[in-house]
Amino acid sequence: MINSKYQTIKKNKIGKFFKDEHIWGYIFIAAALIIFCLFTLYPVIYAFIISFQKFRPIGAEWVGIQNYLNLLKDHLFAKSIMITAIYTIFSVPVTLFISFTLAILIFPLKKWLQTTFKAIYYLPAVASGVALSIVWLWIYNPMSSGLLNKIISIFGISNQNWLGSSKTALFSLILMSWLTSHGTSVIIYLAGLLGIPDSLFEVADLDGGTTFQKIKYIIIPLLKPTTLFLLVTGIIGSFQVFMNAYLMTGGGPNNATTTVGLLIFNNAFEYGDFGAASAQSIILAIIIALISIFQFKLIGEDVEY
Repeated sequence: MINSKYQTIKKNKIGKFFKDEHIWGYIFIAAALIIFCLFTLYPVIYAFIISFQKFRPIGAEWVGIQNYLNLLKDHLFAKSIMITAIYTIFSVPVTLFISFTLAILIFPLKKWLQTTFKAIYYLPAVASGVALSIVWLWIYNPMSSGLLNKIISIFGISNQNWLGSSKTALFSLILMSWLTSHGTSVIIYLAGLLGIPDSLFEVADLDGGTTFQKIKYIIIPLLKPTTLFLLVTGIIGSFQVFMNAYLMTGGGPNNATTTVGLLIFNNAFEYGDFGAASAQSIILAIIIALISIFQFKLIGEDVEY
């Protein structure tokens, strides 16, 4: 009798467990949560542990904070941070401005035209980064057959070694980001524009508001949360830029395009110094976190979601 009563209570608890809607929520996200723990959380924790070690193929030597102290004397690491910061400062704001402008121009069009332009601008995001790099290597070809050299020759400017000169290599990567990184931002901005009530634009028309006044007093304030999101994610992405530098220049010439991401990759997989690479990745994560917090404090205080 006691056993049957216990089994009844147990069944009721199990039934209540599965009837709880919150439990079903955790069950549905379990797969994504497991993938996150295995491929994101665990590598981050393991990288933090390795950053205090001198890694060897068989075993590892604990060196404490020595890897972090070495970074203070590593001029290449300091240079890579500066290069990454310059790339971010000149890349992200201009890219966002171009994306915002494109979204404003596409917004008044008919639905099928909006869809067409969204597909056109999003196409580079779908294409392989290797394929895009090959196209841009042709554009930056230092010979007269290069597309960019053909364009500047119209104005009487001689051929430039865009990727082979330390004066133009970093600018070439920035220019590439200006012209290929709009797909996602344009679609998100258009989604934000479609969420603005039409009544606001109708009132502005009745009051004789110009296009620029609508942008200044309606669109920009109401798209501030969208802009903040794209700004934060854009800066995070630009501080982790790796593929463009790796495929286009390899970090050269004279380390003029060696970003932090590329330096971490080289230390880990070229030189086998996983301890230094892990310490650099932890420092990079801290820098990105601090910049993100600063952005939310500076811009996000009056933003309503």
